[in-house]
Amino acid sequence: MGILSGYRVLDCSIAMAGPFAAQRLGDLGADVVKVEPVTGEWQRHTAAGGARGNKVNVSFLSLNRNKRSLAVDLKDPDGKAVLLELVKTADVFLQNYRPGVAKRLGVDYETLSAINPRLIYVSISGYGEDGPYLNRPGQDLVLQGMSGAMLSAGREGEPPNAAGQYLVDGITAYTAFEGALAALLHRERTGEGQLVQVNMLDAITTIQMQELSVFTVGHKPQMRSAEPHAHVYIRAPYGAFATSDGFIIVAFPKLANLGATIGEPSFLTMDDEVDTWAKRDEIFAKTRDRLKTKTTAEWLELLRAADIWCGPVYGYADLVEDEQIRHNGTFVEYEHPTEGHVKTPGFPIRFSKTPSTVDRGAPVVGQHSRDVLIEAGFEDAEIERLLAKGAVAENGV
Repeated sequence: MGILSGYRVLDCSIAMAGPFAAQRLGDLGADVVKVEPVTGEWQRHTAAGGARGNKVNVSFLSLNRNKRSLAVDLKDPDGKAVLLELVKTADVFLQNYRPGVAKRLGVDYETLSAINPRLIYVSISGYGEDGPYLNRPGQDLVLQGMSGAMLSAGREGEPPNAAGQYLVDGITAYTAFEGALAALLHRERTGEGQLVQVNMLDAITTIQMQELSVFTVGHKPQMRSAEPHAHVYIRAPYGAFATSDGFIIVAFPKLANLGATIGEPSFLTMDDEVDTWAKRDEIFAKTRDRLKTKTTAEWLELLRAADIWCGPVYGYADLVEDEQIRHNGTFVEYEHPTEGHVKTPGFPIRFSKTPSTVDRGAPVVGQHSRDVLIEAGFEDAEIERLLAKGAVAENGV
């Protein structure tokens, strides 16, 4: 029994940020009912990386474990009535419709909170629920570009580089997850439900608390270097450097220590608090030239012995086989009824008394429609009528 066992979440979200937030609640034991169209959620039909499955593609599978699927047509009055009935006993309702869509569907906060005043209603948007960007699409890479973070790394004058993961979606998901938990705690204390609003622009902006404060409070300009320094607000050397057989990360060491280790005498007399900023490109270039002379493994041994922060540059094949990853049990493995053996990232939080588990893999669309309706009190005859009409759909595995 997970730590959130006994709570029910209605997940009406699509794509990544909303489903990922709801999955985290499911990982902690909540009963997450994925409410999706009778043809299936958008992500079922959009295979990230082209990784299609048998009945469930990999991108959907990765974001929807520990959920049950209720396939319902919310544009059908009977379908919407099914959802409104479920709201009566739900604890969390989560959606990331474009602003205005929830109201048009009749599943906005005002409507649902009137049915269930204890409901925690989590609304995720791209830019906020109102304002000049109201109707702009909230897409991960678009928000990365707006965040300012792309110009905190790399070479001056060269195109900015995107993060190697869906960064804004992931941060937004965790922000929504945090908001849902905090609102549930408030309800436990007061009995009061509430609206929780999260938007992608604010999420990616506020995660840069330190960097933006250096700019707004410290008045330090965001200036990229001629060399590909990894962050404008961290002293040199700081970045990924080529070795004779790969790459290595070196992170702002004391210059005298680094100079003695890599054989660069000019570093021995430099000031760590002055020259690491004023001579950033020179330091980066000299470090780069020295590190080309040995293998990654040789430099890791030498630099670690000198207490210099360093590490390898992994690809996914290396990460999955890393000994600490194996020790931590970072990945979980289970059998899925349609997709076979699944190995996927597991749970970032460990609880001593209420550990997270994979109780079910991502469902096929409508797999649990009948079960959810029975639990909600619908009679068999009414369920058959809804299925025959197409207001609700079900599929077996």
